Amino acid sequence: MRALTWQGKRDVRVDTVPDPVIRDDDDVIVRITTTGLCGSDLHLYEVLGAFLAPGDILGHEPMGVVEEVGPAVTALRPGDRVVVPFNISCGSCFMCGQGLHSQCETTQVREHGTGASLFGYTKLYGQVPGGQAEYLRVPFGDSLPIPVPDGPPDERFVYLSDVLPTAWQAVAYAAVPPGGSIAVLGLGPIGDMSCRIAAHRGAETVIGIDLVPERLERARRRGFHALDLKEYGGDLSDAVRSLTGGRGPDAVIDAVGMEAHGSRVAAAAQGLTTLLPDALAAAMMKRAGVDRLAALHTAIDLVRRGGTVSVSGVYGGAADPLPLLTMFDKQLTLRMGQANVLRWVDDILPLLTEGDPLGVDDFATHRLPLEQAPDAYAMFQKKRDGAVKVLFSP
Repeated sequence: MRALTWQGKRDVRVDTVPDPVIRDDDDVIVRITTTGLCGSDLHLYEVLGAFLAPGDILGHEPMGVVEEVGPAVTALRPGDRVVVPFNISCGSCFMCGQGLHSQCETTQVREHGTGASLFGYTKLYGQVPGGQAEYLRVPFGDSLPIPVPDGPPDERFVYLSDVLPTAWQAVAYAAVPPGGSIAVLGLGPIGDMSCRIAAHRGAETVIGIDLVPERLERARRRGFHALDLKEYGGDLSDAVRSLTGGRGPDAVIDAVGMEAHGSRVAAAAQGLTTLLPDALAAAMMKRAGVDRLAALHTAIDLVRRGGTVSVSGVYGGAADPLPLLTMFDKQLTLRMGQANVLRWVDDILPLLTEGDPLGVDDFATHRLPLEQAPDAYAMFQKKRDGAVKVLFSP
C-alpha cells in the first residue's frame, strides 16, 4: 500500500509499504477513504524526530470502510463505515470507565511513562502505524472504531477522529457559564472549531486571536470577534478586556502549544535537539525540554480572576516554568490533556446527523491526493495558501 512516512526533519515521503494484517482476534482492517493533517503532525515534522524512526507511518485522523475483521469481532463487518479515534483505548479498563480514554491502562506506554498509545505518533506513544495511508490496522474492533451512517460525505464525519472531540473537550474544560465569554488563542483547526463549539454551547462573547489574516477572516465570517496579534501586540490585554466588561474573559483556550511564536531562546533550544544524535536528543527532551510558552503565558494574563485556562495545544517540555505566583494570585483553574475521543462522541454525533450547526461540511480548506502530502505538510507549516485544514484522499 501507499503511506506517508517520516524520514527526517521536514522530510516526509509517500512510499510503498507492506499492507497491514490482522494480528489479534479483535483487530479490524480499515480501507482509508479520508485522512486529515493535524497541527500536532507538524511537531513530528519539525521537533520530535528523536522519538521517530525512518519509515514510521504518520497520521491520526482517519476514516474509511472496514475491509476485514478478526474472528472475535462481532460489532462490525466488512463494508461498515467507521471513524477511527486518534487515541487507542480498550474501552474496558478503569481509566476508560472514567471517560479518560487518553489514559487507557491497556495501551499506556509504560516504558516512557506516557498515556494511551496513539496512531502515527512517536515512540513516546507506542510507535503505532498511522492513518495517512491506504489501509490501517485498528485494534479493539468491537469498541474503538466509531460507526457512522452511509450517505453524507466523509467531511461530515472525519473530524470525529480528533478535531471535534479535541475542541469539544477544550470548551467543556473551559467551563464557560451560560452567556459568558471566552478567548481562543490560535485559529488553526482546533481553535477555529473551539470558537464554533463555544458559541453553540452558549458563550455570548467569543474572541479568536491569531496572526494569519485568512484564519482571522474565517472567524469573522462566523460572527466572532477576531483580533490580530500583530496589530495589538502589547495592547492585546486591553483589547480583550474592552470586549469583556473590563475584567477579561471567563475562560481562555490555548490552542497553540509548543511551537508558539514569542520565545527565541526556547525556539533555539528546540532547534538544537534536532541536530543532536537521537539518543541524546531524546534524553534531553525528556529531562530538560522547554517549550515556547508565549501562548500559555498570554492565556494566563488574559483570563479574568477566578477564570479557567483550558489547554488543548500540545506541549512537550519537561522543564517548562509556569508563573505560579500569578496563577495562584488570580485563583485560576488550569485544565488540559489529550482529548478522550470516545467520551464526547454521543454529544457530538447528533450535530453531524441533524443539520450542520458547526459548519463541518466546508471546514476543510484543502482536499488533496495522499501523494501530495509532502507538499501539504510544507504548506500547512508555513501557513501558505490559506491552509487551515487539509484532508487527504488515499
